[in-house]
Amino acid sequence: MKPFRFAVMGAGGIANKFCDAVRLIPDCEVCAISSKSMERAESFAARHNLPAAYDSYEEMLRRERPDCVYIAVTHDAHFTLCMLCLDYDTPVLCEKSMFQNSREAETFFRRAEEKGIFAMEAMWSRFLPPVMKARQWLAEGLIGKPVFGEMSIGFRASSDPENRINNPKLGGGAALDITVYAYDVLTWVMDRPVLRASVEAAKMETGVDATDAVLLRFEGGAIGVCRSTVACSPDERLIIEGTEGRIVLPHSHVGNEAYLWQRGRLTEHFIDNKTENGFTYEIEEAVRCVREGLTESPVCSHAMTLEFARLCDKIFEAAE
Repeated sequence: MKPFRFAVMGAGGIANKFCDAVRLIPDCEVCAISSKSMERAESFAARHNLPAAYDSYEEMLRRERPDCVYIAVTHDAHFTLCMLCLDYDTPVLCEKSMFQNSREAETFFRRAEEKGIFAMEAMWSRFLPPVMKARQWLAEGLIGKPVFGEMSIGFRASSDPENRINNPKLGGGAALDITVYAYDVLTWVMDRPVLRASVEAAKMETGVDATDAVLLRFEGGAIGVCRSTVACSPDERLIIEGTEGRIVLPHSHVGNEAYLWQRGRLTEHFIDNKTENGFTYEIEEAVRCVREGLTESPVCSHAMTLEFARLCDKIFEAAE
């Protein structure tokens, strides 16, 4: 089998982690990097020993014809570059949040599905072993019927108004950067439809949302809360409480542990000692889906991305 060839759009920090992860996967490689700056593209290519560098996203697509493109630019450019990939019939793995609003998401997926081209949001945390273990414990009924779920995430961002987190022109704010983790990981572990979602949001001086609170009603009666902020550093964790116990994941979007409590006793402590780079799981999933001719992943489906994009509409309205 020929190596699966990724091309990368964007030469920032997260693209470095992606390339490091690809090197860990057999029969998989990064064939090219593109950036708005040729200097940055060539520097990135040299760092990762890539054979080609471009200062034009379109030229890279035209010349390289990769099996899939990984999009690692700021949020404001995701939609444009995702649509460009469709112009070249190229599968897409796009960093979270894939889109800034429901209009972008609906437009893109409508066209991707019409053309039968694979597309996936890079929600890597859904694949992490502790998150998968929590989902398994809940599905097996080990904490009884779920009653309440909460995920908290955040950090204190730079005070520089030009920083990507603070800058509205770059798609800044808590929602697109971290609320997406809270929502997509919590709903994945709970594994049941969200019937209602209400939001509160506080904005910073630049106009982007700084702190978000999302209240969820799940099918079956459970309540969920997603807490996210770029204004302080909260106690990051995922906790699911049920009639017979609880599940706790410290730093759940990046962590390596999961705790199972039953009837007041700690009955299992799961530790992931095998994962070298958490991006490998989403990359392997994208490779599998493309090779099998699928248009979406069952773990990070189009519906997942559309659901959060519609929630962003509510968050941005609440932050006005």
